[in-house]
Amino acid sequence: MKAIHIAAALLVPLLWGLQYAVIKAGLTVLPPLFFAGLRFAVIAAILIPFVGRIRGPEIRPIFLISCFMGGVNFACAFVGLTRSPAGVAGIANQLWTPFTLMLAWPMLGEKPSARMVFGVGIALCGVALSIVDPRLKVPTVPTLFVIGSALGLAIGNVLAKKFGPFDPVKLFAWMSFFTAFQLLGLSLIVEGGQIAALQRASSSEWLAFAFTVMLGGIAAFITWFWLIGRFSMARVAPYALLQSFFAISAGVVFRHEPITPALMLGAIICVSGVALSQWPISARFRTGNGTR
Repeated sequence: MKAIHIAAALLVPLLWGLQYAVIKAGLTVLPPLFFAGLRFAVIAAILIPFVGRIRGPEIRPIFLISCFMGGVNFACAFVGLTRSPAGVAGIANQLWTPFTLMLAWPMLGEKPSARMVFGVGIALCGVALSIVDPRLKVPTVPTLFVIGSALGLAIGNVLAKKFGPFDPVKLFAWMSFFTAFQLLGLSLIVEGGQIAALQRASSSEWLAFAFTVMLGGIAAFITWFWLIGRFSMARVAPYALLQSFFAISAGVVFRHEPITPALMLGAIICVSGVALSQWPISARFRTGNGTR
């Protein structure tokens, strides 16, 4: 990976980590599924005029990607964030990386190197240390929702790689279109008070919404799809583990969430594992199609 690719791979977890704290602000008024569905509806409305109509052969794969990377991922994430601290949620969501690597091997033939597996294992030890800290009183059910979000994101990533390559903007635009219907439809079934919530929302909630649309949504996802279209999942996915460090920092700075030695030690171990897994690899670890 060149310097521009590494910078892009670092930018994505930064935006996603910050987004955990930002979403918490928006969820103080807006119902979680409605918030997520409205977010994707706005993203689709912004991007689709620039990418044009979806072709027939693209409908099924993009719809399947949207079900997992969009519907399952964001439904579970936003519901989990209503009760889980932003930093803890950001750490628990990192389980999507090992989920992705486990799925990429049988589905894509991308066998990770022993060093990559060891590095991810170290990073996951840091994740576990942060989550089980008794002083944080981590709620079980919301954390399970976040872990479900991680599984949905992992499946969506593998499907995007399997069915691709796609134009990243077009993929995200139409994925957002399908996801908006899924989440807004689910919101109509299980939530209430959506119109009243829109009327009560203040400028801070709308600023949070704008961040999730423009930066955490459009900028981060298009960059991510651009990366996974050029490199193997084993090469790219470990970078996302850095999201936990950014999520903790954002939770402390913007949400005044408690920080403990175990939480910080877990974040440091997580980052160390990412560094180990991403140490320059030799050509023998290239996949069959030449990606790394």
